[in-house]
Amino acid sequence: MFFKKIKPRRFEYQPRYYDPNQDQEERRKRKLGFKKSQKRLKKKGSLLYYVIIFIIVLYLIIRFGGIK
Repeated sequence: MFFKKIKPRRFEYQPRYYDPNQDQEERRKRKLGFKKSQKRLKKKGSLLYYVIIFIIVLYLIIRFGGIK
């Protein structure tokens, strides 16, 4: 009688950047098994890395006359 009855809190939360169409597309892609091809990019990047290292080592060998 002397106190207010406690009610549960209500929240009106809406995500800021939610796009329902994009969400449906992502679900379809997962269902069909599409994945990003990040492994291919890593392989190409690592090959480029090895080529650059090889060129630097070859330059240093030629510059300082390491092979006789």
